[in-house]
Amino acid sequence: MMMDAAAYRESLRAYSPRVFVNGQRVESVADEPLLAPGINGVGVTYDFAHVPEHQAIMTARQGTSGKIVNRMLHINETSTDLLYKLEAVRLVCKVSGCAQRYLTHDAFNGIFQATKRTDDNHGTDYSQRFLNYLHNVQDRDLTLGVAMTDAKGDRSKRSGQQANPDVYVHIKERRPDGIIIRGTKAIVTGAPYMHEFLVMPCRTHTKEDADFAVCCAVPVDAPGVTIVARPAGRPGEAAAKFSAKYGQSTGVVIFDDVFVPHDRVFLAGEYEEGGFLTTSYATHHRHSCIGARAGFGDLLIGAGALMIEANGLDPDRHGHIREQMVDLITITESFYACGVASSVYCTKDSAGSVMPDAVFSNIGKLLLATKIYDMHKIAHYVSGGLIVALPGPDEDHNPETAASLTAVLGGRSDIPTEQRMEVARFIEDLTVSHQGGWYSLISLHGGGSPEAMKREIWRNYPVMEKIDLVESLLDRGVLDQGQRVSKQPGRCCTTGCEVPTLPQAEASEPVPIAPAAE
Repeated sequence: MMMDAAAYRESLRAYSPRVFVNGQRVESVADEPLLAPGINGVGVTYDFAHVPEHQAIMTARQGTSGKIVNRMLHINETSTDLLYKLEAVRLVCKVSGCAQRYLTHDAFNGIFQATKRTDDNHGTDYSQRFLNYLHNVQDRDLTLGVAMTDAKGDRSKRSGQQANPDVYVHIKERRPDGIIIRGTKAIVTGAPYMHEFLVMPCRTHTKEDADFAVCCAVPVDAPGVTIVARPAGRPGEAAAKFSAKYGQSTGVVIFDDVFVPHDRVFLAGEYEEGGFLTTSYATHHRHSCIGARAGFGDLLIGAGALMIEANGLDPDRHGHIREQMVDLITITESFYACGVASSVYCTKDSAGSVMPDAVFSNIGKLLLATKIYDMHKIAHYVSGGLIVALPGPDEDHNPETAASLTAVLGGRSDIPTEQRMEVARFIEDLTVSHQGGWYSLISLHGGGSPEAMKREIWRNYPVMEKIDLVESLLDRGVLDQGQRVSKQPGRCCTTGCEVPTLPQAEASEPVPIAPAAE
């Protein structure tokens, strides 16, 4: 049974995690005002699965069980699944800024692939363990935090060389009934209001560091787990027109000798497959990040257009404003188009799932990571300086100043000053506040640094085929003829590629709606 947002919030009461926010112990996550915007953000993914016009992209039929599940918990089986997931993430993030739950989806798809590969290579039973766990989570409609990024310590040293081994999560002890893990994950999205954590390796490890290659599922309130988190968004701030309602907490999660039974262990020292899991998850997650930041782009485009209107300008008549808005649209839709291409050019994995194209996923994520600052700059350009010069919202109700401010801070005569001020504060919240800086930073480093994406692009791009192409042209006397004998019609070979026909949704599934970008 799929929950709605209210049921999700209520479900958190069944857990008693050890959580600290701003130096204070949180007694009830579900009732903590400092975490409410984060819970609201995740809640969007629950509520939208019940909205008829969104069900086509927000739900899916799980092939291994035949059950309809939330899209954020689904294992992708076709390029259509990837396209729908991309649209679903854009949809929920254009409402919430960052709905967070898509990380669960990305981890599930990476682990699904990695456990099958490990079983094939080592004769283990990890894939069946994971499948049992997956179905249980889907039936209960849970949200899982991805505990992947270790504290890392001295970045010049590998995990096993650290003076303090606890800067990486590792297997401390192996028991007949399970394992004991210990260490620290430094950045866990939504940590306080998750149901469970998926512990995963954040880098490739060597044979000597095999105990650091661990993947397992841990309840958020398991004995030995401590979460030290920051508030979600800007709760309680009158000027926070967006992030007072929607935001995201991140937490440091400390695993202090935590016992994990075998049925929740999906890798335990298989370091080569752990490295595969790291890169597989990264590709899935970067594909999702494209949809998430496209949703954020939708917010900036809409807010920018409203601010231009409130200022009394017309993009049809003021070319410099139109040019800036077109640039913002182009940036947003360019990296989103990479997500679409990555979905279309997906590859089938031996586990039976599909993998987004690594080149397009990483190019799209690299574009959004480096262009997020341009997106903010454009929003500032078209909005004007009012977004940082505007007095605080307390003055809106000050009898000594409100009337004067309303009289002089208006724009177009047919648009109330209050509306212009509200849009200005909305853009300030998204781009200039500490929350705006947070959006920039997670765009730059979320899912890996730009350098990591560049490495993946170079590693996966068919450069040798381009070399063969040019060599073949030279052998055919292109230089002597002075003309181009042939050209490369496709993206991956000299003969060209046909875009695969997208599978049709099953008759039992809802009819697809138009892409969320439209």
